[in-house]
Amino acid sequence: MKFRSLLNLTVLSTALVVSAASYASAKADIVDTAVAAGSFNTLVTAVKAADLVDTLKGPGPFTVFAPNDAAFAKVPAADLQALLKDKAALGKVLTYHVVAGKVMASDVVKLTSAKTVQGQELTIAVKDGVVYVDGAKVISTDIETSNGVIHVIDSVVLPK
Repeated sequence: MKFRSLLNLTVLSTALVVSAASYASAKADIVDTAVAAGSFNTLVTAVKAADLVDTLKGPGPFTVFAPNDAAFAKVPAADLQALLKDKAALGKVLTYHVVAGKVMASDVVKLTSAKTVQGQELTIAVKDGVVYVDGAKVISTDIETSNGVIHVIDSVVLPK
């Protein structure tokens, strides 16, 4: 009887370890990935202020050209605060950073533009092996999430 209990305990603990490992390896969505990174605090605040959390947690897939905190720091504080208070304008700016579909870096470099979910086109250029989106330098690519991909940019881009 003791052997059977020990065997059951071993099987149960193995199952728990496998379940925990599977859970840990599961990819988070775009919002949770941005939060976990710790370098997108302003972007996450803006996404919340614009009520876009549920959208960016949705099935997607989405490609987000995500300005990090250093990119938002380039925006004058008064302008950023005004934008955070204007939900309609903020929504337009944020959705201008999002492209429908999962566009990996290997595909981005082949494009000259991409239509955003805001409705306008982002201009894409490759100069000396560096990708620029509306003049913002892409500084990190292919951060895969459960519902898309994030490419980090060094500036906030604005719709025309």
